[in-house]
Amino acid sequence: MAYLSNFFTLLMAPLLLGLFMFSTAVTGQLGLPYDVASKLHNDSQSINSTASDWGHIVHEYAAAVQYPNSTNDIATLLQFANNGSTTFGIAARGQGHSARGQAMAKDGIVINMTTLNNMGSRIVVSQSGSYADVGGEQLWIDVLRATVDQGLSPVSWTDYLYLSVGGTLSNAGISGQTFRYGPQITNVYELDVVTGKGDVITCSSKQTSELFYSALGGLGQVGIITRARIALQPAPNRAIWIRLFYSDFSAFSKDQELLIASKGNQGSIGFDYVEGFVLMPQGPVDLSFYPVADQPRITALLEQYGILYTIEIAKYYDDKAAKTIAKVVEILLKQFSYIPGFIFQQDVSYIDFLNRVHTEEEFLQTLGLWEIAHPWLNLFVPKSRIADFDSGVFKGILLKQKVPAGLVIVYPMNRNKWDDKMTAVIPEEDVFYVVALLHSSGIEEWQLFDEVNGQILQFCNDTGIEIKQYLPHYEKQQDWIDHFGSKWQTFQEMKVKYDPNKILAPGQRVFDDL
Repeated sequence: MAYLSNFFTLLMAPLLLGLFMFSTAVTGQLGLPYDVASKLHNDSQSINSTASDWGHIVHEYAAAVQYPNSTNDIATLLQFANNGSTTFGIAARGQGHSARGQAMAKDGIVINMTTLNNMGSRIVVSQSGSYADVGGEQLWIDVLRATVDQGLSPVSWTDYLYLSVGGTLSNAGISGQTFRYGPQITNVYELDVVTGKGDVITCSSKQTSELFYSALGGLGQVGIITRARIALQPAPNRAIWIRLFYSDFSAFSKDQELLIASKGNQGSIGFDYVEGFVLMPQGPVDLSFYPVADQPRITALLEQYGILYTIEIAKYYDDKAAKTIAKVVEILLKQFSYIPGFIFQQDVSYIDFLNRVHTEEEFLQTLGLWEIAHPWLNLFVPKSRIADFDSGVFKGILLKQKVPAGLVIVYPMNRNKWDDKMTAVIPEEDVFYVVALLHSSGIEEWQLFDEVNGQILQFCNDTGIEIKQYLPHYEKQQDWIDHFGSKWQTFQEMKVKYDPNKILAPGQRVFDDL
């Protein structure tokens, strides 16, 4: 792809003051409409703000940053990009929480989606209370607060809520509620999408459905999500938040699978959230959830067994259930085989539970440990091979090599809660596990963790574990083809139809060789 080198050169003269101040001559020469030019900036602050992301691994500089005030601003930019003599990449950026430069556009234009907030309220709850129309730039934490104020709530979340709606819907959006409600992408009724050609299209499962399904989980390749109609239900008030300890992986995974089985989890009266963690002595081990008096017991238990597994569950309730919730939880817990005496729980507000990661974020920020490199690896592992993954990766690669494990999250999902018409890909088995290896490192040390990630992927390949990456990153076209599998042809056709000049999301590198 030819990028904006000529475009950038032509603009240098009027940029001495830092802003993209287009002279009449330059604007006319490029045929760039004033309403596009006036929203573009290339001052150092703007450019640097989009040159890195949450991963702090990839650093690429755009030629300019757009600050749109409306969906039309985005559409006009894309129309110009398609009709101009110079082709350049355009990436939408919400909170920049990608790990490998996915929201970057080297020598192109990055759209700062956050300025769409200038349009006024972009979270509107329907009169019926069955859905909310939400701007793609909105944060999930703000969606939570706005809906809870009206006694309502979305049903599917991510662990971290300071992410944009459009960003998570372009991937999938998963958390401990996914086993019951599916990922966030299956809880959307309608979208507004600005396609790669600059068309603004409203789509749903019944209207322009091919765009609807290809945009959800589509990595931003066919369009930019500027509005989503999100399913709501009555919001609970509080949550019983519980952690159970296991020394045996078989017992741990058996209980997790029982929790996500509708019959085993007592159907709709069972637990509402299921996740899990792996604890290793090389740490770091976060014990902040547990009472200070119990932390030495947990440390001793970890030293005794060398590796521990923790199931994290939550049961939501409202005021009507306040008097009975303790008994309900007691009954539900009787079926599980955790280590006696190692059960811990808190009673917290619904919002505090969903926003739990933000508390840790604030703590890490005070220590200077938030804005560091994050060479993460997120995998979907088939249920039939999760025990092999435990022995080969958790007990093998990570434990034997004493790799600082960071946060290791493990929990199962049900395939039937996903919509296979959407672009997101998952394993073929009815139950599969999320394995999130959330490494953190110094800016100069991430390569060491990436080498470990490479070993893990090679182990899966050598042993025939048919994983799928979540939030994938590949350098070669064939790897993307293998990733999407049977969905590749349809995905490629949608790319050609809605972004024929391959303008959108160049940082993903999905269609570089198309």
